[in-house]
Amino acid sequence: METLNLNLIDKYAHKMVELAAEYGPKFILAIVVLIVGLRAIKWVSKLILVIFEKREVDPTLRPFVLNLLDWILKAMLFISVAAMIGIETTSFVAIVGALGLAVGFALQGTLGNFAGGVMLLLFKPYKVGDLIDVNGHLGEVEEIQIFVTKLITPDGKVKIIPNGSISNESCTNYSSFGTRRVDLTIGVSYSSDLKKAREVLLKVMNDHPLVLEEPAPLVGVLELADSAVSLAVRPWTNAENYWDVHFDILEFGKEALDREGISIPFPQQDVYVHSVK
Repeated sequence: METLNLNLIDKYAHKMVELAAEYGPKFILAIVVLIVGLRAIKWVSKLILVIFEKREVDPTLRPFVLNLLDWILKAMLFISVAAMIGIETTSFVAIVGALGLAVGFALQGTLGNFAGGVMLLLFKPYKVGDLIDVNGHLGEVEEIQIFVTKLITPDGKVKIIPNGSISNESCTNYSSFGTRRVDLTIGVSYSSDLKKAREVLLKVMNDHPLVLEEPAPLVGVLELADSAVSLAVRPWTNAENYWDVHFDILEFGKEALDREGISIPFPQQDVYVHSVK
């Protein structure tokens, strides 16, 4: 009985030695290839980024291509490593394909975001640096990745918006033409000289260094409101100067109207107190 047990142990030990001799070098080589391959992929990504910068490739395209290339190279590396340790590549690809199909159904939103990213790169409704508004999310485009777009809001927050949502929602690009119209409304009293008020506000805009000559600034009666005549004040400026012009025209316009004796009405409420005897 003891002899039989020793024979079994010797048989299994011999078998393990054979397996180790056959597959051990393959596993070690596979690990080395995996480590070297991952480092090589990282180096290739850096090299491509340098080439993109030298050739001034569209900044919108860079992160998308780099992320996609990283995924493809890593997939090829893992398939190669699997083949080195004895896994049949065809079977491995079939298994990965089946898993991919199952995961695809579970991650339809993620695939939709990928498709949205591709559509954004094809049609280019915006690029890195543009100021956009997507479904109420306003910000400057910092980066367009495979699945998401990063926005920097005016108050310094980072917003991550799925590309699928962007491709399915309306998107307003404030930087497409390089210029923007500033829409302001300034009210003057009904007793004011409208012609004079118009001249004063036009002079304020024409004297401002950031207001464009063409298209020409505009002042017109927008509404006859309850307590004021509302004037539409419409200067044009470069997109990056929008808020500077917005704040300056309101401030300088108020000061200029005050100097000319043109009053800007504000809501008032009269309170009458009656004594009860």
